[in-house]
Amino acid sequence: MSPLTIAVLTISDSRTPDDDTSGDLLVERLTGNGHLLASRALIPDNVYQIRATVSNWIADDTTDVVLTTGGTGFTGRDSTPEALLPLFDKTIEGFGELFRQISYEEIGSSTIQSRAVAGLSNATLIFAVPGSTNACATAWDHILEDQLDSTFKPCNFAELISRFNER
Repeated sequence: MSPLTIAVLTISDSRTPDDDTSGDLLVERLTGNGHLLASRALIPDNVYQIRATVSNWIADDTTDVVLTTGGTGFTGRDSTPEALLPLFDKTIEGFGELFRQISYEEIGSSTIQSRAVAGLSNATLIFAVPGSTNACATAWDHILEDQLDSTFKPCNFAELISRFNER
């Protein structure tokens, strides 16, 4: 497996670094799978702060993947999709669809309130998942772990990033 450099962004108005269990889980999973933590931040649910943080990471040629957790619901402050969608060069529609399908098995029709999104920006993958620790585990264990593994067949996103990095 070829390790990727992955940044983790927690988007929350209520969490602190001491109780960011979702961010902790993503860092544990990615490093446990041999990937490298490029950066980690926790910011409030503000569309411009989200966009600025992610923009800085995707402008850095050493960051392969950005994982965000939080801000994907329907409350007034949930704005992660609105922050990220304008940054995408290509949208990965299947990510949100698959996440909700898998999540349905765990939480039933409540999954319809998930606005998980993903895309490709400046040769960097971006995945936005809900802020619950369980949702982060679902996304990593059932989708991201395989798609960020260069040995997963028949295809994976790690190979795509590798091709971009060869240019």
